Amino acid sequence: MSPTTRRLTTAQALVRFLSVQYSERDGVRHRLIAGTWGIFGHGNVAGIGQALLEAGEDAMPFHQGRNEQAMVHAAVAHARQLNRLSAQAVTTSIGPGATNLVTGAALATINRLPVLLLPGDYFATRSADPLLQQLEHPVEADVSVNDTLRPVSRYFDRITRPEALIPSALSAMRVLTDPVETGAVTLALPQDVQAEAYDWPEAFFAERVWPVRRPAPDPVELAEAVRAIRAARRPLLVAGGGVHHSEAEDALRAFTDATGVPVASTQAGKGSLRHDHPADLGGIGHTGTAVCDAVARTADLVIGVGTRYSDFTTASRTLFQNPAVRFVNLNITGLDAHKLAARPLVADARTGLEALTAALAAHRVDPAYEAEYREGKRRWEEIVEAAFRAPDEHAVPTQTQVLGVLDSVVGDDDVIVNAAGSLPGDLHKLWRARGPRQYHLEYGYSCMGYEIPAAVGVQQAAPDAPVWALVGDGTYLMMPTEIVTAVQEHLPVNLVLIQNHGYASIGGLSEETGGERFGTAYRYRAPDGTFTGDPLPVDLAANAASLGMDVLRAKTVGELRHALAEARGSQRPTCVYVETDPTPTAPAAEAWWDVPVAEVAAREPAVRARERYDRRVADRRHHL
Repeated sequence: MSPTTRRLTTAQALVRFLSVQYSERDGVRHRLIAGTWGIFGHGNVAGIGQALLEAGEDAMPFHQGRNEQAMVHAAVAHARQLNRLSAQAVTTSIGPGATNLVTGAALATINRLPVLLLPGDYFATRSADPLLQQLEHPVEADVSVNDTLRPVSRYFDRITRPEALIPSALSAMRVLTDPVETGAVTLALPQDVQAEAYDWPEAFFAERVWPVRRPAPDPVELAEAVRAIRAARRPLLVAGGGVHHSEAEDALRAFTDATGVPVASTQAGKGSLRHDHPADLGGIGHTGTAVCDAVARTADLVIGVGTRYSDFTTASRTLFQNPAVRFVNLNITGLDAHKLAARPLVADARTGLEALTAALAAHRVDPAYEAEYREGKRRWEEIVEAAFRAPDEHAVPTQTQVLGVLDSVVGDDDVIVNAAGSLPGDLHKLWRARGPRQYHLEYGYSCMGYEIPAAVGVQQAAPDAPVWALVGDGTYLMMPTEIVTAVQEHLPVNLVLIQNHGYASIGGLSEETGGERFGTAYRYRAPDGTFTGDPLPVDLAANAASLGMDVLRAKTVGELRHALAEARGSQRPTCVYVETDPTPTAPAAEAWWDVPVAEVAAREPAVRARERYDRRVADRRHHL
C-alpha cells in the first residue's frame, strides 16, 4: 500500500466517502448524507453494517428502522424538510429487504426528492450460486431482485468490483444534488464485494462540495414570458413544490405584491404564501377551493412555478376552460416547463421569479380583477369557518372539525404530515398554512403508510418543531412500525389517529363511480357475505400504546382540544385517538377527477355513474 492509498473494504470506503460529501447553495454548506438508516441481514451485516460500526456515530450517524419501506419514507421526509440540500442513506440486505425499498424509491423519484439506497446483492464472484434469496433467471444470469429498483431510480449501478465504486459514487452524489435529476439513487452492493479490501486513493476521501445551482432564465424566454403576462387580463399563478425546494417563498410574495397576480397552490406548493395573504387563493384542482377553481376556469394565462401539473391540479385537463388560455411555465426541469404547450422559462424558481418581478416593473392586474378574487377569498373563508365549527364542545367531531380544532392549537412552526385517504382533500381545501414548512403532504405518490415514518424524518430534520402525523385507521394499519423508532430515539412526534372504520376516501370514490363502496369498510361480514356487519372491535389506540406511545383518547370536541394541547406540550411521542362522526362536513369538490367508470354494467349505480362520467369527460381538452 503506497502512502497515497488506504486499504479498506468497499463498504468501509463507501461509508468514509459519504461522510465527507457536502452540498452548497447560496454560500451555505450542508452535510449531504446526514445519516444512514439500516436493517441488517446476511447481505449487508458483515459489509455495510461492520463499516458503519467501525466509522462511528460522528462520521456516519446510524438510525435503526423497523421496515425498509418506512426507512425510505423517513429519509425522503427528512430531505424535503431541508429543501433537498441534505439526504440520508438506507441500507438493506438482499431479498425481501431490498424489494421492500421499491415503493419508497418510487415515492422519492416521483416527488423528486433525494435518497441514497444501498441494498445488498448476490455474490459478484458467483462462488455461492445460488445463494439464499437469489433470483435465478433462466437466460439473464446478472439479474437480481435489485433490478426492480431500476425503473424507480434516477441512477442505478451494481458495484461488481471495488474500484467501480469510485466513478459510481461520484455520479451518485451528482444526481442527488442535481435539482433537475434528483430522486432515488441506488448502488446495489454484492455482499462479497462489500467485504473485499482494496487500496483506495486518498483523494477519494477528500471533502467534496457539490454546488446546487440556480440557473437564470434565458433572456429570450424571459422576454416572451413578460410579454404574455403584460397582455393577460386574468392571470393566475400556480405554485408547486419547486417554490419550496428553491426557497422561493419571499420571491413569490414580492412578485404577487408587485403585480397583484393571485396565487393557487398544488398539494406540494401549499404554504408558498401564508394563508392570510390577500392573493392566496388556496388549493387548486380537484381538491381545491371554490374561489381558486372559479378563477382557474376563467384565467387567460396560467403561470406555473415549480409544478408538474398532475391530474389533480388540472382536474384531468378540465379545469382551465377559457378558450384563450395560455401557459407560461417557470421550472428548473425542461420536461415540466414545456407541459401544456407552454411558453417555457427554464430556470430556478427563485431566480426566475426575481427576474420576472424586475422585468414587470410598474405592471399590475386590473383593480376590478383584484377586487373580484379578494371577495371570492373572503367568501371562501366563511366556508372554512363553517366546516371547522362544531355545534358545541360536547359534540362528537367530524373529520373537518378535527382539523379545525388542530388549527386552533398549532403555531406557525408546527409541521403537519399526511399523504393518503380523505385527509389530503380536506387539508388542501381547508388548512390555513402559516409558514413554508408547515404543510407536508406527499401527494405525488399518495402513499398510505408514509405519515408516521415521515414524521420521524421531519422531526430529525427539525428537532424543535412540533410535528403531527395525521392518519386514518386504514393508513395506520399499513405502517405503524416506526412508532418504535420514535420511542427509541426520544422523538416527540404527535400522531392524530382518526378512526372511521375503513377507507373513507376510496369508499366515497367507489360510491361516486358505481362501485357501491365495495370492499372499503372495516366490518364483519353480514349474512349475505358482504362486509356490512358491525365495525371490527379493533383498538388502534391500545396498539399505539403497546408500541410505546403515550395515548390520549378524545370523544368530544372539548376533549380533543385538551388532548391536542397536551400532546403539543409533551416531550414524548404521543397519540391522540379520536373516533369521528362520519357525517361529511367538508365542501364538495369544485373540479373533476377522471376515474374511468365501467362502460357497460348490469347494476344501476354503475349505469348512472357512467352517464355522469360521459358528461364530465366531454369537458376534457388538450392545450395546444
